[in-house]
Amino acid sequence: MSHKHVVNDPQKLAVDSLVGLALVVAASTGDFLLFGLAKEQQAVTQPDRPFRLTVVGDDVAVPRSQGRLVGRRGLAGTVLVYKLAAALAETGADIDEVYALAEYAATRVGTMGAGLEHCHVPGTGPAEAHLGPAEVELGMGIHNESGIAKISLPSSAELVEKMLAYIIDTTDKERAFLPYQHDGKDEVILLVNNLGGMSELELSSIANDTVKALEEQQSKIAVKRIMVGTVMTSLNLPGFSITTLLLPRDGDKYSSSQILQFFDAPASAPGWRFTSQGEPGIPGTTSSSASSSAPAIQGGSTPLAPTDAALFEKAVVSACEALVQAEPEITRFDTIAGDGDAGLTLKAGAEGILAMIRAGKLNPNDTVASVFEFAKVVEEVMGGTSGALYSIWSNALAAGLARASASTATPAVWASALDHALSVLYNYTAARRPSRTLIDPLAAFTESFGSSRGADFNAAVAEAEKACEETKDLVAQAGRAAYVDREGLQNAQVPDPGAYGVVTILKGIQAVL
Repeated sequence: MSHKHVVNDPQKLAVDSLVGLALVVAASTGDFLLFGLAKEQQAVTQPDRPFRLTVVGDDVAVPRSQGRLVGRRGLAGTVLVYKLAAALAETGADIDEVYALAEYAATRVGTMGAGLEHCHVPGTGPAEAHLGPAEVELGMGIHNESGIAKISLPSSAELVEKMLAYIIDTTDKERAFLPYQHDGKDEVILLVNNLGGMSELELSSIANDTVKALEEQQSKIAVKRIMVGTVMTSLNLPGFSITTLLLPRDGDKYSSSQILQFFDAPASAPGWRFTSQGEPGIPGTTSSSASSSAPAIQGGSTPLAPTDAALFEKAVVSACEALVQAEPEITRFDTIAGDGDAGLTLKAGAEGILAMIRAGKLNPNDTVASVFEFAKVVEEVMGGTSGALYSIWSNALAAGLARASASTATPAVWASALDHALSVLYNYTAARRPSRTLIDPLAAFTESFGSSRGADFNAAVAEAEKACEETKDLVAQAGRAAYVDREGLQNAQVPDPGAYGVVTILKGIQAVL
């Protein structure tokens, strides 16, 4: 935008019916000067028409001492101020009322951005890399300027927590720009904004993590509205920003219901995609009534204890840690032989179970309840076909153990339960050995372990390894690999990633027995 556009556009709006002009501007040195020029020219050419200018600086990344002269940058929070002020103006409010609301809203918004790389001008190639492949930059703006820090790339949930701390932490004397009280009564409107290069899938996942992080604060912050989309970008920057608008408390100049009413008001601007007028659900949680009706293991009052509770827990931990370690290799195999997500899917399941154990939610003295809990974790955190298969198999394994007449889960009891789990799994997949799927090593292990009535675990693992190795030369009959170029897959000589995952679990258990 040139200075001529900025100066001339207010003049074009100077129709007879116009009673005044209120401008909301994202804070940057250039914009502030140009819109300030427009305001001063308006004072000369149309002195009878009031002109109000609100400058929004919602950035929380730059500390006070560093931004003392230039002030805070205007980022995506500016759009929320636009919306509230425009909705009030639409009701016929006078210019001073609109200006007052814009000024108030500007003091209640905070935005923090993050990016995996900088943007580049359309039609040109990317410049040299600013970040490493496993780095993320915090404090990204919209003008391709560098952020405030580069950190090792954490998980989405961890990154969101770091970003929110800049917005809501009131103990940071260099920031603490917003008057959060952290008494369990804070309420916000949340905006998760695409800085240009993020997919809808990624944004939705980030939004999910952000709502959870806010709702699970020690002093819960309630999300009353959430908007996810592309509202203020930096060309194709692969990143996002998080904005919160802190809603008023009782006794404030405005009420929370008023602000929500202005936010919910219909709008026809192309970039405004918000349609819902209700509170978002809290992702990953269930109501108390839903929790009370959750399925539970039915059976006798005596739990089926393992032969060694400490070893049972140690074996589970070892198997999960082995999967986490193997994720890059499984991902590499699946990038060649599938859709590339097998490693991360298995890692998610393993980390979910490890988190459950660390939280003290595993009862190692009850194998049935433990395996059933594993199944619930797998169902919740693992996606895709493999997640469903593992969940069905785990539930069936728990049921197989529950059918045992013994009081202890001996190797023979495990062998019988494993056989039951495999037979149940066969009801939901047409894959049978040899098929280049996870069924190959799983069936090989189950059959070998069963033939010895659980007496020879090592021999059963060896059979599973052999079956996994053989998948390198098999023509895929099921799974994503069935859609992959056969000749290319044959030449790659990689095992089926799902099969490799099964063997990784078994070898993880074997390592501690």
